[in-house]
Amino acid sequence: MSFVKIYTFQKGRMDSLEKQLICPICLETFTKPVVILPCQHNLCRKCANDIFQSSNPYLPTRGGTAASGGRFRCPSCRHEVVLDRHGVYGLQRNLLVENIIDMYKQEYISSRPSPEQKVDQPICEVHEDEKINIYCVTCSVPTCSMCKVFGAHKDCEVAPLNSIYQTQKTELSDRIAMMVGNNDRIQGIISQLEETCRSIEENGRRQKSKVCEKFDHLYAILEDRKREMNVKVNAEQEEKLNYIRRLTRKYGDHLESMTKIMETGIQTLEEPEMAVFLQNTKPLLQKIAEASNTSHLERVERGYENMDHYSVSFKREDRALRNIDFAREDDEEEEDEDEVAVDADGRAWQTASGEVDSLNEALPPLLPPQPLSTRRPTTSS
Repeated sequence: MSFVKIYTFQKGRMDSLEKQLICPICLETFTKPVVILPCQHNLCRKCANDIFQSSNPYLPTRGGTAASGGRFRCPSCRHEVVLDRHGVYGLQRNLLVENIIDMYKQEYISSRPSPEQKVDQPICEVHEDEKINIYCVTCSVPTCSMCKVFGAHKDCEVAPLNSIYQTQKTELSDRIAMMVGNNDRIQGIISQLEETCRSIEENGRRQKSKVCEKFDHLYAILEDRKREMNVKVNAEQEEKLNYIRRLTRKYGDHLESMTKIMETGIQTLEEPEMAVFLQNTKPLLQKIAEASNTSHLERVERGYENMDHYSVSFKREDRALRNIDFAREDDEEEEDEDEVAVDADGRAWQTASGEVDSLNEALPPLLPPQPLSTRRPTTSS
């Protein structure tokens, strides 16, 4: 029972001693060499050098260690520590603490069971009891001290984890910042491209609307010309038809009178009395002679029904229409309202009014109908 009490007492003393051997900077057991500050607080020399460099970032360094005098504050009591030209190497080593650490490790740490491994502290896969605490520069992998002394990295160049960590962290941060900048630029380019797409769509709609407007104007002119030409053809057509209808009625009236005279002649032939027959024959023969004379009736000349003098040829206009295209930039356009913007191929729309004017000039003039006096049928002889 007394043995248990003694063990418990010694264990409590060792735990208390362990707390006194913790560096206030790295929160680990002091790493030799241990330096003592003027305020009698202890630090790992490496931790003291880190504090000094962070407090004096603009002082020149040599191999990661301050090479000239400076000052920093004790992390435990905030007492100002002034260094000479030797820097942290000018601080006195605390050999007593270093010896106590050696004794503590030999008597306590070696006998106590190994604590459970923390998830956030990687362990060497080869040496299971060793933490990964150095970086192999040659192989570009983190490793442990045992691998450097006895293992696969004994001939390699190594460096402290924190220095490589800071270097690669800085590099990664710079790369991320560069990617953020690149992403911003790319996003700007994408926005510009999207705006360009919208502009292209809008310009395309506007140009197609202008083209349709010009072609509609051209269609309207062609419709007007077609209507004017048809009016002239219809005018002569009606004039000729009216004349032929009047002439048909005249011939019909003449035929009807001849039919009546013929019926009278047939009735006269049936007359039994010779005296009556002879009385009626003379006037009847005179009427037949008059009816047989058609010289007073007009006769339609050959080709009167022909309307070929209104024929037109659109060969030149057809070629002009088929050659309608976009004008070059150097083409001179005098009418500002008919100008169309330059398209993506560097060619501008040709003004529809110019095409219409050329078509109007190319259209053949309508031939006026000949006077009917020159085309009236000659009278029958």
